[in-house]
Amino acid sequence: MQGLNRVADQLVGPRVFFDIKIGDSTPSRVAFELFSDVVPKTADNFRALCTGEKGIGTQGKELTYKGTSTIPRSHSGGDFTAFNGTGGESIYGEKFPDENFDLKHDRPFLLSMANSGPGTNGSQFFVTTVPTPHLDGKHVVFGEVINGKSVIRKIENLKTQSDKPFQDVTIVDCGEFSGQDYENATKRQQDATGDPYEDFTEDHQGEELTAPLCFKIASDLKGFGNAAFKSGDLNLGLDKYQKGLRYLNEFPDPGENDPKELGEQMKALRFTLHSNSSLLANKLQKYSQAQNWATYALQVADSANAKDADKAKAYYRRAVAHEGLKEEDEALKDLQEAEKLAPGDAGIINEIAKVKKTVKDREAKDKAAAKKFFS
Repeated sequence: MQGLNRVADQLVGPRVFFDIKIGDSTPSRVAFELFSDVVPKTADNFRALCTGEKGIGTQGKELTYKGTSTIPRSHSGGDFTAFNGTGGESIYGEKFPDENFDLKHDRPFLLSMANSGPGTNGSQFFVTTVPTPHLDGKHVVFGEVINGKSVIRKIENLKTQSDKPFQDVTIVDCGEFSGQDYENATKRQQDATGDPYEDFTEDHQGEELTAPLCFKIASDLKGFGNAAFKSGDLNLGLDKYQKGLRYLNEFPDPGENDPKELGEQMKALRFTLHSNSSLLANKLQKYSQAQNWATYALQVADSANAKDADKAKAYYRRAVAHEGLKEEDEALKDLQEAEKLAPGDAGIINEIAKVKKTVKDREAKDKAAAKKFFS
């Protein structure tokens, strides 16, 4: 296919970007290259909607993707008129014809036009994350993701209800690269930790992933997470711990020819990453997630040969999550388990006293309310 030969032929087209904000996180950049040599009209439509250079459209809306939302499950977006997946407008008018179907949906991270039937292209688009040959001949492929694939994966993995994500996904800025920015558009931008690894194992390149390599990467990511935590960047630290777990989950168990001790090392690291994730989630007031991660840590604690002190921390972290969720009775149970494992620990003792006071105050309040009701 022409798109597949693009690198070999040194064919390059316009490069554009989205800065995408997920929930309250810092915006992350996704860069695209457009196949203007194959579908110039379709590519220029997308490019101009990234720059906003065409001004106001026929429906009285700005012709720009800036401020629009994306839909996680279908990886689609571009409706800047109705904002619900039913609208949009091209730079040529409401709709324009299918330019050609020369390029196929034969690999992940292709950019293709969404439509409601033949010849109904507007501004809506979607990004593939797997080959989708059933779309060939129906949707026009006009570009590909060249950087920021992990952002697409994160959007893909967001929890949804009736296709609506629990977190807003918004294109807060967009535009076109030029000059040195154009040349650097394909370069992976390392964060403050210096993490060189792809965020998702599906996008890993280079040496083939094995259990020992995944363990090494996950160990490095634990270190990056610790560094981010110490610097005060809790969201980044949590991202690194969760990323480490994704690499570990690629190989739940080592292979027959791997070192015998690798299995125990992987279990121990999995326990630590879950427990550390719970710690940071509590600090970020993400109590439901903190509760789940502490539970996962406790589920693998025995097989990981976790020390009593470390198991006590996991119980304590789950208790804090229960408190955040107003589940004081469950919090007290976990704190009592933690105290058995770490008797005399001042932090645990103080937390028990705090929870008991909360329960006592709540009972007194309920009793007073009941008395007032029946008086």
